[in-house]
Amino acid sequence: MAREKLEPAAVTQALAELDGWTLAADGLSMSRSFVFRNFSEAFAFMTRVALAAEKLDHHPDWSNVYKTVDVKLNTHDAGGLTELDVKLAKRMNAYFGS
Repeated sequence: MAREKLEPAAVTQALAELDGWTLAADGLSMSRSFVFRNFSEAFAFMTRVALAAEKLDHHPDWSNVYKTVDVKLNTHDAGGLTELDVKLAKRMNAYFGS
């Protein structure tokens, strides 16, 4: 998959289809918090996402505190958001059930 930076209109359209994701003020990344019932569910989610990220060769910036997983996506070598970010965000939403 190409790592070409998305145009602002494409970013806006993608975010309209991605529940819970917000664009950073600089327009170069998007983020979302996922809140689970407990740590085990949060960790299971991270494991599933890690496997998907490896297959895409595209890895999130994320952190986990107890039952919350905070995620920031961007494509560093493209200098912003790409289709890879959108694809991984869609997978995360699907794994979360949203």
